[in-house]
Amino acid sequence: MEWELKEDLRDCLVAAAPYGGPIALLKNNFRKEKSPSSRPLLEIYSASGVLLANILWKSGQVVQLGWTASEDLLCIQEDGSVLIYNLFCEFKRHFSMGNEVLQNHVLEAKVFHTEFGTGVAILTGAHRFSLTTNIDELKLRRMPEVPGLQKLPSCWAVLSRDRVTIILLAMGQDLYLLDNTSCSVVTPPGMSPHAGACVQMAVSFNYRYLALFTDTGSIWMGMSSLKEKLCEFSCDFRSPPRQMVWCTRPRSKQRAVVVAWDRRLLVAGNSKECIQFVLDEDSYLVPELDGVRVFSRSTHEFLHEIPEASEEIFKIASMAPGALLLEAQKEYEKESQKADEYLREIKDQKLLSEAVRQCIEAAGFEHEPETQKSLLRAASFGKCFLDKFPPESFVRTCRDLRVLNAIRDYQIGIPLTFAQYKQLTIEVLLDRLVLRRLYPLAIKICEYLRLSEFQGVSRVLAHWACYKVQQKDKSDEEVAHAINQKLGDTPGISYSEIAARAYECGRTELAIKLLEYEPRSGEQVPLLLKMKKSQLALNKAIESGDTDLVYTVVLHLKNELNRGAFFMTLQKQPVALSLYRQFCKHQELETLKDLYNQDDDHQELGNFHVHSSYSSEKRIEGRVAALQNAMDEYYKAKNEFAAKATEDQIKLLRAQRRLQDDLDKPYLDYSLHDTVYGLILDGKHKQAEQLYRDFRIPDRRFWWLKISALAEREDWEELEKFSKSKKSPIGYLPFVEVCMKHHNRHEAKKYAARVAPEQRVKAHILVGDLDQAADAAIEHKNENEMNLVLSKCTAVTTDSSVVEKINRAKAQILKK
Repeated sequence: MEWELKEDLRDCLVAAAPYGGPIALLKNNFRKEKSPSSRPLLEIYSASGVLLANILWKSGQVVQLGWTASEDLLCIQEDGSVLIYNLFCEFKRHFSMGNEVLQNHVLEAKVFHTEFGTGVAILTGAHRFSLTTNIDELKLRRMPEVPGLQKLPSCWAVLSRDRVTIILLAMGQDLYLLDNTSCSVVTPPGMSPHAGACVQMAVSFNYRYLALFTDTGSIWMGMSSLKEKLCEFSCDFRSPPRQMVWCTRPRSKQRAVVVAWDRRLLVAGNSKECIQFVLDEDSYLVPELDGVRVFSRSTHEFLHEIPEASEEIFKIASMAPGALLLEAQKEYEKESQKADEYLREIKDQKLLSEAVRQCIEAAGFEHEPETQKSLLRAASFGKCFLDKFPPESFVRTCRDLRVLNAIRDYQIGIPLTFAQYKQLTIEVLLDRLVLRRLYPLAIKICEYLRLSEFQGVSRVLAHWACYKVQQKDKSDEEVAHAINQKLGDTPGISYSEIAARAYECGRTELAIKLLEYEPRSGEQVPLLLKMKKSQLALNKAIESGDTDLVYTVVLHLKNELNRGAFFMTLQKQPVALSLYRQFCKHQELETLKDLYNQDDDHQELGNFHVHSSYSSEKRIEGRVAALQNAMDEYYKAKNEFAAKATEDQIKLLRAQRRLQDDLDKPYLDYSLHDTVYGLILDGKHKQAEQLYRDFRIPDRRFWWLKISALAEREDWEELEKFSKSKKSPIGYLPFVEVCMKHHNRHEAKKYAARVAPEQRVKAHILVGDLDQAADAAIEHKNENEMNLVLSKCTAVTTDSSVVEKINRAKAQILKK
């Protein structure tokens, strides 16, 4: 270890993060003096003992330290408050475990990890347990009371079973299980009745297994469900151990626990025998996915079950294919013929593929680069004699080992094993390098593994930029320029996220400058609004051309500003004003009216009142009043036509209301023409004539309306009478047409003779009198009319004389 500790680890509060994580020490925490010189010192080291940061502790008494899954340090205080620091002792935030804890204080606490996140469980001075399963979504849960618990339990642990977090505690020989609703007494299956009181317990890394140590030296190991016993071991030590942790490997059938006393470790498992280690110094155990980290003032070691592939290759006198291939490769380097003998032996057993696989797998588990190289050389040597061995596993192992060797370097200090690396994933490892501000190494790894932009370099650069904005020694302009120079237009980079970090650090102007480099307006605008730069946000939204974005800003401004200031702001932005008007037309009509009033826009106010008359008002008086307002506004706008049209509409509505009352038939909301037409259909000629005069309907239009209505009513007598009332302004062809439309040829013939000469041919054709049509066409000497008549003739004998007559006339015209 790089550190030079003067204190024993037993004199410090210690917490080490899993997956080769950092180590936190709180020194002098147990001293009662409050003088500044004796304040506790919080130090954070890498796993190799390199100091990352330290601070003098100025807050309350710390009961427990622990690490979150994202490598933040939790400092649980006696008063129930939990302070969170990053790797560099920089305060991030705090939360409280509740008022009850504040009153009764924290006696003991544990930090645990489940699929829900990082949790905290505490035992209060009232001997009650409380916990939260996720500190990021804080929901405190008070566990049921344990009957008769008047003092500290001899030991307790947090279990996670079927997505439920529970607490197991020991009081003498009794075990109690606390879940959400109840407290129950449990008995481990197969445990000897003479085992004694439980003084220490340990839960495995994956919560599957439980170990109990009793005051008689008995170690019971079984499933954490307490339904199955795995084994039991008796040791010679009776004193309670300082620590007990599980030492297991994924998919292994071996189960073992490591028990630590002062300078002594004991490993107990399925066997009746145990392994003992005598240590030179006090040590601290850190349970891992596939073993146990053991560190002291001078060393940091890893205790684990030897993987099967390594055991097969390296055990004494092994004849496993991997062992023979390793020997063959060594002999080959010595240019010895034994290499051929070993190789033939493997090939004769048809185990060369298995030998290569064993060497590759074993290389992954080794920590010494020389041993890794030796095994990989052997695998490469064996591959040369195979026709179809897939190279992916070999290449992947080489790459992974190169990454692992880089991060295991003592200056980096992340001693991950191969199994831990696979479980953690490369993305999380990169995040951890970034948290340690090891940006060059993170970028090198990204480039070496050829990760995508999102997974790799861009992600690291974004973190680097977020770190840069926290540096206070440079101006906003310099920092923004430096970040842009470094990042440029790298795909996957979000300048808005970096700007958000700058804003969180209190550097608003820097955040605005960084947003200038963000190409996506949709990312710029929300942050500008959050920073209360609403005017700038509105400008950006309008520049983007995204109407939804403009609406977002406008509605935000509406809630933020008073009504007058809001309208004044919109006046300066015609695009925003236009869009807001569109919004108001559908959602807030009264606001739209206020906008027009403020602008003295009389034309639009007139339109508004017209629209309101037909959409909002139900009673005729209200509608007329709205139209009256519209007429006034149109006059103010000097729109004489609109004003006169509105005045006529008021007049029509009143007339329709009278007709409706007098005739007991609906006329409201019909057009003027439909009203007149309807009256004629109903035989109310006097009222129709009155509207004709009152609204000065043009003669031609009125005649068309009347003859169409009379024909539809089949009032042929009134139609004939009307045709003789005075000279028709539309001629008499329309009379023929409406009669034929209603299939009355007899009436139509009456008007055909009265049709003007130039339309007579068409009239005769309409009534089906082709002979008369031919005579009229010949009389006019109009070849086009003759041809029109011919086109209507058929092969019927009655039409042959007409055809002959027209052909003679056409021949005479041609002679002339």
